[in-house]
Amino acid sequence: MITLGLTGSIGMGKSTTAAMFAARGGAVYNADMAVHALYRPGGAAVGPVGALFPDALKDGAIDRGVLGTLVQNDPARLAALEAVVHPLVRAEERRFRQAAQTAGCLVAVLDIPLLLETQGENRVDAVVVVSAPGAIQRERVLARPGMTEARFVAILTRQMPDEEKRRRAHFIVPTGEGLARADRAVADILRALAPVAAARGYDAA
Repeated sequence: MITLGLTGSIGMGKSTTAAMFAARGGAVYNADMAVHALYRPGGAAVGPVGALFPDALKDGAIDRGVLGTLVQNDPARLAALEAVVHPLVRAEERRFRQAAQTAGCLVAVLDIPLLLETQGENRVDAVVVVSAPGAIQRERVLARPGMTEARFVAILTRQMPDEEKRRRAHFIVPTGEGLARADRAVADILRALAPVAAARGYDAA
């Protein structure tokens, strides 16, 4: 099985690209969705995160909006949060990978926003970066409900610059030129990896 790390800065079209991989048969793990599940009632992160940030604990769940405000401009509090949440997310990722391997998937895609920022490239076979021009990125992000210019800037400061991500990528999916162009890039990536993925699948069997 080939494992791809799919990443890209906020507003670059990563979720849309992940759906394209899924539509072409890839098994997709979404790190953000894993975090959502951990923060829901009964989730493994509710207890420890609620102990650190009691103001974010609402009706037995973690309010991500409140939590984001609490850590937005406080690197120490953010680091404390990540020390709790990252191991839980990694455990979910390991379960996903094992299930994909057992199911005989040829390609598994790890959709992780901060893949490169957290040295996640060491856990994958190749890195796919989703990218678009800065003006398009900004327009997409500021159109989101509740998004402000200040919050957008704060998020960008936590993320590796797009230029550096592109430099470190094995493959790039351009999303500023329309969906058809991005889908062709996904198809090209899968086509390029098909021989290796098939060989690994055969060997694993």
